[in-house]
Amino acid sequence: MSNLSLDAQKRADKDAQKKAAKAEAAEAREKTARAASKVYIKRVERNKRKYVTEVSGLEAFGLDLKKIAKEFGKKFATGSSVTKNAGGTGDEITVQGDVSEDIFDWLQEHHGEIPEDNIELIEDKKKKASAGP
Repeated sequence: MSNLSLDAQKRADKDAQKKAAKAEAAEAREKTARAASKVYIKRVERNKRKYVTEVSGLEAFGLDLKKIAKEFGKKFATGSSVTKNAGGTGDEITVQGDVSEDIFDWLQEHHGEIPEDNIELIEDKKKKASAGP
């Protein structure tokens, strides 16, 4: 009878060790995924002199996009919303106006867990319609 409880104790210890090893492996995978993922801040020309700023890639760092969009709206006094990404690869934050540099600085200041090298500024220009003969 006591032999059975010793076996059960050994199995429980082994299971606990396996769970701990799995948790460590998952944490390591998450760290490498965060190091590889990038945050893209893109300035897109909407009309002649109107711009919108699109921020994508924040969800990889475990940030709540709705809260961040709300903070952007308050901080920069603009309209800000969470929209589907054009490629269908997730969500992005769309901010009215050209605030790409300000968002870059704000992310570094408030979210230090995002390395500066992983934040990329992109300037997109709308293609002009060519007037052919």
